[in-house]
Amino acid sequence: MRSAQLLVPLMLILAGGASAHAQTGLRASPSGRGTSEVTLSYPRPPAPAGAPTPGAPSAGAPATGVPATAVPATAVPATATPAGSPPAAAPKPLIIRLDYGQPHLRGRTLHTDSLVPYDKPWRAGANGPTTLTTDVDLVLGGTPLPKGTYILLLLPGRAGWKLIVQKSAGQGGMTYEAANDVARIDLRRGELSSPIESLTMWLIPSLDPGTPHGELRIAWGGEELATTWSLR
Repeated sequence: MRSAQLLVPLMLILAGGASAHAQTGLRASPSGRGTSEVTLSYPRPPAPAGAPTPGAPSAGAPATGVPATAVPATAVPATATPAGSPPAAAPKPLIIRLDYGQPHLRGRTLHTDSLVPYDKPWRAGANGPTTLTTDVDLVLGGTPLPKGTYILLLLPGRAGWKLIVQKSAGQGGMTYEAANDVARIDLRRGELSSPIESLTMWLIPSLDPGTPHGELRIAWGGEELATTWSLR
């Protein structure tokens, strides 16, 4: 795992909406879906000693006049393949994916009885549950998470926010069962200088060398929340 390298730093697909002024009796527009992904690529093992270099002529073969090309470090080493055999499939990329419903403020205020009240678990989105799916073992906010799919909720509080991680047990977006809890993670909280109209989440990878790691960041209204993630 520790030899993993980031191939695509971040793919963020957001269903946003234009901001609107507060109006009497204003109804929130339908929410969209937001997705944030980190894609991981693993280097191939080096070719065994004496294996031919891709692009180079084999021993005894006539020169073709075509120069051998440089082979990337992650290229698949040449191996003997029986005649008629299909080519080996490329390894499937490993993905960490965060998917959530994206509500909009539309003039409303957070932390009211009807919109993200304090001290009550919130589904961290709109419509369906918010999911974190990982093809690799993670450490999220210091908590080890084996690869799989998890449900994320938020517990807002005046003194601080927590991220609730639950096992995926077919629960809907509006239900909360404490028996499904895997972890509760303290989140760093900050104030935004410019409020964000639509709930937005990011899986932000670090470009530092070593084990892939980064930050899970959540922002809505004037609040920003964050915790760390890394491969285990």
